Amino acid sequence: MRRAEDAAADLGRVLREFLGTRGAPLEAAAGLLSAALRAGGKVLAFGNGGSAAEAQHFAAELVNGLSRRGGPALAAVALTADASTLTAIGNDRGFERVFSRQIEALGRPGDVALALTTSGRSPDVLEALRTARRLGLATVALTGESAAAVAPLADVLLDAPSRDTPRVQEAHLAILHWLAARLEAAAPDGSAEG
Repeated sequence: MRRAEDAAADLGRVLREFLGTRGAPLEAAAGLLSAALRAGGKVLAFGNGGSAAEAQHFAAELVNGLSRRGGPALAAVALTADASTLTAIGNDRGFERVFSRQIEALGRPGDVALALTTSGRSPDVLEALRTARRLGLATVALTGESAAAVAPLADVLLDAPSRDTPRVQEAHLAILHWLAARLEAAAPDGSAEG
């Protein structure tokens, strides 16, 4: 039980520090995503492993609605969800292109590429962000403390202050839920401005 208590305390510390020091980027991410969705753009979310699952979770919350109160469907696609596309690209073009190739196909100026990488160094995620920038998409990156490689590729960087993968992923989930709630509230037939 002590380990669970320690993990919970550490997560609380990470979230408090994130909110205390990174409030401006968090607000900037919400504003950027909201503006894109209001203008008819979409969110393209991606990451590896646990971050892939969180990308899918975030896209589902936007499309289906976080609050389940009948809010509007928001345009989001998880680039981690199509096994045929992922394996075809990985086989034919290399794993580092699994997300960038999808961004080439699906991304348009006005869309937002939302990258999740706990390490901040995933080659496929970095290549996707480079492609998104080249094509005129806005970029948001969620990472941990090791953000040196991803920071120059992100219009908004949301770096959880930890190097511990479970704590970073748990913090990312909290951040994504907060963003989904803000986007739902800010949508034209939502209940508040974001």
